[in-house]
Amino acid sequence: MSTTQDQDDRIIVFFDIDNTLYSASSKIAHAMGVRIHAYFISLGLDESEANELHLKYYTQYGLAVRGLVRHHNVDPLDFDEKCDGSLPLEDMLKPDPRLRQLFQDIDRSKARVWALTNAYRPHAERVLRILNLHDQVEGLIFCDYREPNFVCKPEREYYVQAMEKAGVRDPARCFFVDDSRGNIEGSRRVGWQRVVHFREEGLETMEGGRVKQLGNDVGDAIDGKYENGIPVISDLQQLRTVWPEIFKSPTGAGTYTV
Repeated sequence: MSTTQDQDDRIIVFFDIDNTLYSASSKIAHAMGVRIHAYFISLGLDESEANELHLKYYTQYGLAVRGLVRHHNVDPLDFDEKCDGSLPLEDMLKPDPRLRQLFQDIDRSKARVWALTNAYRPHAERVLRILNLHDQVEGLIFCDYREPNFVCKPEREYYVQAMEKAGVRDPARCFFVDDSRGNIEGSRRVGWQRVVHFREEGLETMEGGRVKQLGNDVGDAIDGKYENGIPVISDLQQLRTVWPEIFKSPTGAGTYTV
């Protein structure tokens, strides 16, 4: 798996990883939230301060760790080891043969497949290995905690750097699916138009240390299929119909219609 590539005229399909390649029902976001909260507490903050700053930094910077680095002189690699790195992912995830088949059915003569995540590289690669998708993903865009002032989704610079690393000049050739509406909107601001919002209904996740009910931020969805012109799906298999041009054949297509 690489992070740089020469110019390639094929479409590039970027998949978010966490809460997209696996369901929020795994409770990984909750487990992560608990660990991040504990990290705040370890800095000498009380419960109230930890809760307040966790949400503030997540909202302001996209990732709590960025606020910790800027305002508390935290080593992001230490944070990663104690938070992402301590997650018992092998007990929380398992391969999904249908998902692997979806990746295998993408026509690689037409499209490249990359992962695009706000996690650090070890976590991203670990999830891909557990899901048995590591050999289906050609490249990985991640938040490089080794870099001072590293960027993350939904910042414009993150998507610009992603294109540079993937060797893409035309943003119209970027396809992207993510569970975060904000991340989708961020990608559209740099010209990524073939975007899809993956949104599960009726489940809970955790963002900024706060529990969030999925499906409550529908906005102006039309019959549950669109939000401001963005397709909304609850099963990645529906990509077969949303993006039929990237698949080898319509065999096994989902029931999603547009």
